Amino acid sequence: MIGRWWRNRTDRAQRTGPLAAVRMPPSAGVLSCRVLDAVNEPVPHAEFAVSDAMGRKVMGGGTDPYGSFVATVPAGEYRLAVSAEGYTPYRANAVVGENTLASLGDVTLQVAQPPVLPRPGDWDIEPMHSSIAFTARHIGLARIHGRFNTFAGAIRIAEDMEQSAMHVVIDAASIDTNVRMRDDHLRSGDFLDVARFPALEFYSERFVHRGGSRWAVTGALSLHGVTRTVTLDTEYLGLGNGMEDEVRAACRATTELHRDDFTVSWQTMLARGIAVVGPSIRIELDVQIVQKG
Repeated sequence: MIGRWWRNRTDRAQRTGPLAAVRMPPSAGVLSCRVLDAVNEPVPHAEFAVSDAMGRKVMGGGTDPYGSFVATVPAGEYRLAVSAEGYTPYRANAVVGENTLASLGDVTLQVAQPPVLPRPGDWDIEPMHSSIAFTARHIGLARIHGRFNTFAGAIRIAEDMEQSAMHVVIDAASIDTNVRMRDDHLRSGDFLDVARFPALEFYSERFVHRGGSRWAVTGALSLHGVTRTVTLDTEYLGLGNGMEDEVRAACRATTELHRDDFTVSWQTMLARGIAVVGPSIRIELDVQIVQKG
């Protein structure tokens, strides 16, 4: 009787405390924390990932504008990883009991040292370890993935990184979605019109540091006979050594292009007004560069 009375009292206290607004299924509990920086200010939109004891991801997401997150999970043992741009990742273990709150309290992230920048000089994009890929929507449901197989580029790294410049040329006919009929259509006058416009070119003289390892590379993209300003959201990954201790630098970058901006406007509609091809294309680049001898 005493044990049952104590459990009922605990349950009532929890339902009127931090768990009052959280609907919990049976055999579940709540995991929470607040993410702060070194001066005790909240870190909004930090990313968190919760994994079970076997290392399998259970859930993930971002903190709220006040740096907090609350997650309802099955009772058990968990590993929590918290990351944010410009900070060293934080990891912790937690045990979540049934109908209980497991709070890690305030988690303080430490500022991370940015990766070392490449040496000033002329660098070439190394195509064997680089890729230019894209993703497009098809009939409003599926995603079509493709890439350009042939491209070349050079980057001139300045003493002040923000004064650097780059030039990339892409062979339009090298487009590849792994379906020959579709690739032929993409090369035709309906899309890239490679007979008239054999290359895509990107030229930039604007490198802007956004903090940590994040950069914005803004330049002019020429595609289908039209030139528009495009910004690459870039993550610099640092330096490494290739074969024979060859120094390499690497980055990832993304951007989104709207087909109409470049007059690539071919479209046909299915029943119920569904467009065959989506209006925007997501571009993803993985690039390694090597310094010229």
